Amino acid sequence: MIKKNSWVQIKKIILQPNERASHLPEETKKVPLEMWVKGTLLEDAELNSEVKIKTITGRIESGVLICVNPSYMHTYGEFVPEILEIDRIVKSALFGGDFNE
Repeated sequence: MIKKNSWVQIKKIILQPNERASHLPEETKKVPLEMWVKGTLLEDAELNSEVKIKTITGRIESGVLICVNPSYMHTYGEFVPEILEIDRIVKSALFGGDFNE
């Protein structure tokens, strides 16, 4: 049992595949449009049950409870060495010469 006022994450289906725009790529059109939202649980609940939460901005959202105490995990992918060269080229073009930070 997950207690009321716990920090949780829900998943909500916004559009079913048949409701999605026709101009989307085929791979995208095959799956539902989903939204994941974090907030405070408004009632005791079980994982994978339909719940309501209050977001940090005060919105009330409903969806399937998928996670308790979700963390923020950001990634921009693996390191790409070519980006360093692009950075050097751009700074040289903008500031001239051999640009050093």
